[in-house]
Amino acid sequence: MIKDLKYVCSPKIFENIFNSYAKEVKRFILFKTKDIDLTEDIVQDAFVKLWEDCKNVKFETVKNYLFTIANNLFLNIIKHNKVIDKHQKGYVHENSNETPEFIFLENEFYDKLQNAIASLTEKQREVFLLSRIEKKKYKEIATQLNISVKAVEKRMHTAVKALKEKIDII
Repeated sequence: MIKDLKYVCSPKIFENIFNSYAKEVKRFILFKTKDIDLTEDIVQDAFVKLWEDCKNVKFETVKNYLFTIANNLFLNIIKHNKVIDKHQKGYVHENSNETPEFIFLENEFYDKLQNAIASLTEKQREVFLLSRIEKKKYKEIATQLNISVKAVEKRMHTAVKALKEKIDII
């Protein structure tokens, strides 16, 4: 093994490092992300960071360096996504014509609806979500659940009836 730091920065050694560790780092990150495009971006960024910092990376520790950098890049993306989610949930458009009272009532209704859906039986909830959220037709739901269309209709009817009672909709 070449232990002189200046060789880590040579294109030939860098290419050897890439050929030796890229697949391992990719498998490691793919296991975490379950997203091939995101994985490729992270692996590429890890090797870019290695190249940028090659004068400070010892040849013997390059594998650990790559895995650490790739993992940190993954964790940074997770943190960033949490921040985005947090702000999107509380975000109200500044040019909105909705009053604070309307927004409050809308949020209150949304909470009631979620609780009402959660209180449905599992069979009712399953049919309701497949129909209203996934926009599937009764026949598709029947095929997917291996039940009759009439059974889907009955479950949907009882689900809607229960939701109306829970939410106090006329």
